[in-house]
Amino acid sequence: MDNIEPINIKKLLSADVAALQKISRQTFSETYSAGNTGENMKKYLNATFAIPQLTAELNDNNSEFYFAQAGENIIGYIKLNKGAAQTELKDRNGLEIERIYVLKEFQGLKVGQALYEKALERAREEAVEYVWLGVWEENPKAMRFYEKNGFVAFDKHHFKLGDEEQTDIMMKLDLPNPATE
Repeated sequence: MDNIEPINIKKLLSADVAALQKISRQTFSETYSAGNTGENMKKYLNATFAIPQLTAELNDNNSEFYFAQAGENIIGYIKLNKGAAQTELKDRNGLEIERIYVLKEFQGLKVGQALYEKALERAREEAVEYVWLGVWEENPKAMRFYEKNGFVAFDKHHFKLGDEEQTDIMMKLDLPNPATE
C-alpha cells in the first residue's frame, strides 16, 4: 500500500470500547506474536484487553485514547497517561505514551507519526516538561522510531507478558519550555 486517505485522529469515548478491543488485540498480536509463546500472548490479551479493563481505562480522567482513521477505517491508536494513571513515574510534569500501535499493513505510512504528533500536542496543552514511554528491548524498529523523534533511553523496567518477565527500555523526550522559546 503506497497511499492512504488523510489520517484523522479521533478521541475515544466509552462507546468505542469494542472497537478499541479489536484494534488493541490485533495490533498487539501483529507486533509481538513472533517473539512470544501463544500461551503467554493469550494470557496477556485476555487480561489487558478485556472489555471491563478497557472500559475502566477509558473512564479514567487521567488517560486518553485516540484512534487513527483513514476514512471510516481504524488503522491505529494511542493511549496517553498523565498523573496517577502513568505506569511508572507518576510525575505531574510528565506525560506517558503507554501504547502506540498501527496495523501492520499501514506501517511506514506516517500513521505512527500522526499519533505521535497528537501526543506532543496533548503534552503542550497539558504544559508538561517531558514525554516518556517504555519500549520492549526486543523491538528495535520502535526504538529507532522514538530515537528519530528525539527520545533518549534513561532507565529500564520489567514488563510481564503472561508468565514471562521482559525488559522495557524507558525513553524520554524533554520538551522545550514555552516561556523560553
